[in-house]
Amino acid sequence: MVALRLNRQGTKDRPYYKIVAVDSRKRRDGRYIEQIGTYNPMLEGTNFTIDLEKADAWIANGAQPSDTVRSIIKKAKKAALEA
Repeated sequence: MVALRLNRQGTKDRPYYKIVAVDSRKRRDGRYIEQIGTYNPMLEGTNFTIDLEKADAWIANGAQPSDTVRSIIKKAKKAALEA
């Protein structure tokens, strides 16, 4: 099964994440299929970027987003409606 989840980058005490589509059996930071966005928890305000078209396409094909990625997608869709 394909999962949409975070792939940790950055250094100790300075996390930075890629939002990726990955085989759910792979390790957290292992090889991924496609990068669909980024998330930087160190920033205030809007601290993520995501390609909603790619995310929706993966979900339509059966990918399961993690709780954090689901939250980011929800925030991005809300921001897109307000803009």
